[in-house]
This record gives sequence, structure tokens and C-alpha cells, in this order.
Amino acid sequence: MSGSVIRVSQERLDATLMICLDGELDASSVGEVAVKLRRLVENKAERLVVDLERVSYLDSAGINLLFSVGGELAARQQQLHLVVAPGSPIERMLQIVGADRAFPVHPDREAALAT
Repeated sequence: MSGSVIRVSQERLDATLMICLDGELDASSVGEVAVKLRRLVENKAERLVVDLERVSYLDSAGINLLFSVGGELAARQQQLHLVVAPGSPIERMLQIVGADRAFPVHPDREAALAT
């Protein structure tokens, strides 16, 4: 059985940890992504920026992961920021579920890092 393929890359910029996802964030890939996110986030980072610009598909499992990680970060006085391409289906999905009100959403990496 083959699942969705998603690539996870990371970059540390001062107190920000930038995670870039590339592929489909869905029920078949969310477990792998969750393990990687939770392993990467530690108390030294003030915030986590998850770049979703290259995510081609996002389902409820992926959305639940974002809310779960966001809640865990908030409990530790840290912030989750999202990078979402304006006008993309991912942006629309996140608006429908209220993620754009729960977390700061930026149009690109530069905007996310500037805040």
C-alpha cells in the first residue's frame, strides 16, 4: 500500500524554526509529519513557521495536526505561524476551518520572518 509522499525540510533562523512541507498532507502522511514536527520543536525556538506553499493537498488530518501543534506551542508560550499562497485552495480550506483566525498566516516566507 503506497501512501502520500511529503517532504519535510527545516531551517533555523535565530529564534524561528522554519519547516517547509512539500507534497500532500493527509491521513497517510500526517503521522510522519507529526513525529518530525514534534521532534524539531523545542524550547529554544520562540515560534514555528510551517510553510505550506508547496502543499498540494490538505485534508482534515493535516488541519487537525496544525491545530494540535499550535495548541502545544501556545501552552509553552510559543507561536505557530503559517505560510500559505494567496488564492490557493489551501488558503481557502484554512479560512473555512478558522485557522487564519487561530494562527498568523503570511503570504510568503519573507513576510513570516519579518514579523
